[in-house]
Amino acid sequence: MRERIEIIEGDITKLRVDAIVNAANRSLLGGGGVDGAIHRAAGPGLLEECKTLGGCETGQAKITKGYNLPAKFVIHTVGPVWSGGNRNEDKLLSDCYRNSLKLAAENKVRTIAFPSISTGAYRFPFERAARIAVQTTLDFLSKNPMPEKVIFCCFGREAYDTYLKIFDELYKE
Repeated sequence: MRERIEIIEGDITKLRVDAIVNAANRSLLGGGGVDGAIHRAAGPGLLEECKTLGGCETGQAKITKGYNLPAKFVIHTVGPVWSGGNRNEDKLLSDCYRNSLKLAAENKVRTIAFPSISTGAYRFPFERAARIAVQTTLDFLSKNPMPEKVIFCCFGREAYDTYLKIFDELYKE
């Protein structure tokens, strides 16, 4: 399992993987943070395709082409807005990862990269979100051969260190 998960620090829009995950808003029409960066890097074709999808509900995922990105696909998922943890936020965030991985497997995506969903403007506590991301991914990969590799692409050294620490805590050989 260890060989199927990689944690890196970098720019998700530059990764040469089959799919990157976009931490999108419900409209799927672009926004700030990772969402805006992905839309800018992909070019106008991404927005045009997203307009045909009818948005996306929190916890769900939809797939588009990658356009000008090095990734073949973009999997868009809508994370929960943090409101203290009383509105099913943990389950909804876990659903984001699980549904994105399921969509990747259905589309024969071998390599996929995730940002840290909901931890920017949606204010989900970072360490809690990272723990949910890693645990959900470990659970999914333990039962599914695809995707073959999951990358957590961290923005900044502190995020990278947090993901490494959590992976080491949760991963049991």
